[in-house]
Amino acid sequence: MLPKRQYLDFLLLLLLCVPVLVTGQNLVVNPSFEKYRNCPVTLGNLENDVIDWNMPTMGSTDYFNGCSTAMGTPENFNGKQPADFGIGYVGFYMYAPNDYREYIQAKLSNTLTKGERYTISFYVSLAERSDFAVKEFGIRFSEFPVEVETTKVLSGLHFSKMKGQVSAELEISYSKYYSDEIKWVKLTTEFEASGTEKYLTIGNFKNNKRTQKYQTKRKINKGSYYYLDMVSVSNVKSKTQNSEVTELKDYKLDSVHIFKDVYFNSNKSKIRGNHQQEMESLLLYLKANSNINIEIFGHTDDIGSDNFNNKLSVRRAHEIVGFLIDNGIQKNRIKAQGFGSLKPISTNKTEAGRFLNRRVEFVLTKPD
Repeated sequence: MLPKRQYLDFLLLLLLCVPVLVTGQNLVVNPSFEKYRNCPVTLGNLENDVIDWNMPTMGSTDYFNGCSTAMGTPENFNGKQPADFGIGYVGFYMYAPNDYREYIQAKLSNTLTKGERYTISFYVSLAERSDFAVKEFGIRFSEFPVEVETTKVLSGLHFSKMKGQVSAELEISYSKYYSDEIKWVKLTTEFEASGTEKYLTIGNFKNNKRTQKYQTKRKINKGSYYYLDMVSVSNVKSKTQNSEVTELKDYKLDSVHIFKDVYFNSNKSKIRGNHQQEMESLLLYLKANSNINIEIFGHTDDIGSDNFNNKLSVRRAHEIVGFLIDNGIQKNRIKAQGFGSLKPISTNKTEAGRFLNRRVEFVLTKPD
């Protein structure tokens, strides 16, 4: 079993090798909240913990990172969600009693160019302990940083009194509500820049009465809390024409690789969520290297009998096998087996540790 710090360092090393989408330069610095000054240990401390992000109001936006026990990923006080990119993300209230709000703000690496069109995107997931889901996320660009001493809504009146130019509110609306607590949902929109946009603020700029919301739980006092990851602002012209191009990742042969973004719920063999970049990367590698074979290993936590866990680990391994075969990899190049709970990489005494132990690994080899 790897110590937690060593495991996180190993996981972060894997993430540095993840293929990137060539869709133009992202003007958001530290877009997935991986760079930090301090490993988070308390609520509402984003401004002191995270590099290149701050809170534009007195609302206490939270920072979560896998380095922490108190403010960790995938498990924390408001639910359980693995990070979409890396091991860090932020959490904030989009709706709460008495018009309480939380926001995040970033300084872009360059001021946007007048007349150019830009794409803005980010991923969100509703925290499990939320009582409401909202239908719209708001975005504001400004020439100067937003600094307002309030814990309530950042309204149009606030923005009208600010120094410099402020964009009209952009909204990303969903046909239903952003109520998914398992998957990360990508939000995206485009707009034309006026040439003064230097700062980006994300949150809900409407009061409670105007907020479109849907009650998801019986209690009605906790509000609507979202996790947010991988924020991007990029020029439309700089995108690769017509398609997203993935760089081919190189893997070390005869070494164990952990699927960094393939997770399972307890006692389940279906992959949690639908955003598995590592599986797509592996598929491209196997297609480009037809002389390479793969061995896939399934694992479980220690909840349940040995017999049940052995069978469950095999089913988890075969989830990956099915994906590869369905996408054109020959069956004779693939082997799979399950180890049950015999090879944990973290403690089984906590839910967060058990979550990490429910995994699939693989080894790439050249045939004899």
